[in-house]
Amino acid sequence: MFSPRRIKFMSARYITTTLPYVNADPHIGFALEIIKADVVARSWALQGNEVFFNTGTDEHGQKVWREAVKRGMESQAYVDEYAAKFKALKEKLNLSPDLHFIRTTDPHHKKAAQEFWKRCAANDDIYKKNYKIKYCVGCELEKTDSEIVSGHCPLHPNAELEIIDEENYFFRFSRYQQPLLDLYATKPDFVVPDFRLNEVKLFVERGLQDFSISRLKEKMPWGVDVPDDPDHVMYVWFDALINYISTLGWPEDAENFKKFWGTHEQPNALQLGGKDNLRQQSAMWQAMLMSAGLPNSKQIVIQGFITSGGQKMSKSLGNVINPFELVERYGTDAVRYVLLRHTSPFEDSDLTLETIHEHYTAHLTNGLGNFVARIMKLSEEYLTATEIANYLKDVKETGSFKEFNNAIENFRFNEAMDIIWKHISGADELINKKRPFDLVKTDIGKGKEEIRNLIWRVSRVAGLLECVMPETARIISNAVSTNKKPENLFPRIDK
Repeated sequence: MFSPRRIKFMSARYITTTLPYVNADPHIGFALEIIKADVVARSWALQGNEVFFNTGTDEHGQKVWREAVKRGMESQAYVDEYAAKFKALKEKLNLSPDLHFIRTTDPHHKKAAQEFWKRCAANDDIYKKNYKIKYCVGCELEKTDSEIVSGHCPLHPNAELEIIDEENYFFRFSRYQQPLLDLYATKPDFVVPDFRLNEVKLFVERGLQDFSISRLKEKMPWGVDVPDDPDHVMYVWFDALINYISTLGWPEDAENFKKFWGTHEQPNALQLGGKDNLRQQSAMWQAMLMSAGLPNSKQIVIQGFITSGGQKMSKSLGNVINPFELVERYGTDAVRYVLLRHTSPFEDSDLTLETIHEHYTAHLTNGLGNFVARIMKLSEEYLTATEIANYLKDVKETGSFKEFNNAIENFRFNEAMDIIWKHISGADELINKKRPFDLVKTDIGKGKEEIRNLIWRVSRVAGLLECVMPETARIISNAVSTNKKPENLFPRIDK
């Protein structure tokens, strides 16, 4: 395959998604997050980097435990069932084959979480006190009066806020106000996009409140045991965030941790998450790392939500889009295409089943699929595989790939996809202008030259597609190397 991005360079890169809760089936928003992470990981690997790509499932917490009780199941059996559904995304979405999948119920993760707790405690950042708060089980977060709208959490308006009044362990979040502000000041791109960085800076500037990091086991037993206190389990956020380093073998595997997570001088970890994770990823987790004496993340990338028909997706409204069902209907690469090109990198995006179908028909069936079929039909008739191989061997072109890689590196996935489709539309214009199917009948030499030029364009598109639509890239590349028109890439589907 024509792929000038394969350069002789090697460095270690680390990327992770958030860990979704296992109290519901995988939704389209998380599919978007993990596909974006996969594109970045594949792009890094194509450029010669050694990549550690992490995802997994967050399996502790009150709402998980309550749902297991409601269904009359053991908590472990309940989370096993849902973890399997999230693991299935690897195949369904054609994610990188070396993707690491961590579960917060893994024995090693539990030990790592306990060691992390001990290090924060040794730094005098953990203490016990009685407290009373308003608590949203949906967010697994305390809600202040300023965050409550009409008596409810705005993210979970159908759930009643609960009052928690008990003795818990707390983390001294308040101690880290200035260190966090210093972090943001020295790294102006620490949170992307910049308006999310401004949002978290305002949150920190208003003053930080210490937050609870345990629950009484007698009230909520499903969690990691607090070291040296059998009456408490860790609060779900404190436990879950540690997955980002426990997946690397921390604390035992110091070499692997340093290689991929980085050092204080050269942090290396890139985290992707949704806007509802901004505070946890870019403030709480960073303060926890400081407390434990570990390097901070390198960068946090925050995406918006996917809405449908202008409304938040919900089962009651009947507008939930299931990624598994989309794959069954349109195929994996079609789903990857729609989510990468037709959603905003950072803002909320609206998708409906109708618009997804329109995108599939217009840009895949009539666009990419027709582009490859037209050109490969001409090539199959007038060229040989040897001619094509000799021609492509001498072609040198890197500009498109530099532009494409830059878009991916800046998380502007829709712009990267536009670059590819610009080449497709350019080739279509060239066909209509040069009319090689007529030219070969009057001047075979010039006609074949135009077809070779078009084949080069097909090969270039295949190279660009490698990290965004890998199976389609493989099929097109094989078609070029064998000089044989492939089966219809994106068959027409009735509404």
